[in-house]
Amino acid sequence: MQMVTLKIEDAISDKFLWLLNHFNKKEIEILERTVYQSDDEYIKSIKGMEESILKASNEPVENYISRDELDW
Repeated sequence: MQMVTLKIEDAISDKFLWLLNHFNKKEIEILERTVYQSDDEYIKSIKGMEESILKASNEPVENYISRDELDW
């Protein structure tokens, strides 16, 4: 069995899903349907995330630590 992830344009999604539904359920099964969201859209959808990133980008360089200084 193979799994494929597709990004389908909204304009044809109904037709594409109609086609898939005409196959036998043993041949093709729709496991999950989600709406595609870019990384930028996702970050903007989290309350306060965009402001947090902007605030962090304005921090003075002196406030940053190197990767070696991180406590892993």
